[in-house]
Amino acid sequence: MHKVMLIEDDRTMLSLLSTLLEMEGFEVKTPVDDQMDSLLNAFHLERPNIALVDVNLRMGSGLDLLRKIRKDPDIKDTRVLMSSGLNVKHECMKAGADGFILKPYMPDDLIKLIHKTIKH
Repeated sequence: MHKVMLIEDDRTMLSLLSTLLEMEGFEVKTPVDDQMDSLLNAFHLERPNIALVDVNLRMGSGLDLLRKIRKDPDIKDTRVLMSSGLNVKHECMKAGADGFILKPYMPDDLIKLIHKTIKH
């Protein structure tokens, strides 16, 4: 079973994504502490196969979190998909994302992208 970490500060979206991914057979982790260092610690503790990270978070930029993940030798190989309501795919890919999905997206599109990204 693949482990997915959701980094999303919209509680409704978090709940919907968790339900969807669990129905698809994923183990879902949703860190509740929204401090950047705590999120990095969650990556070390949980060792997800893939993370879905919102670009715009209350506590800061998802891009900053991505850059910190890529600089950390213990978690730098974690697959990371970024998501946003703005088309910032170029910036996400430049920062080291493995993929990008524009909100709003269809659940099937997200599931396909997660499977594709895990396989690479």
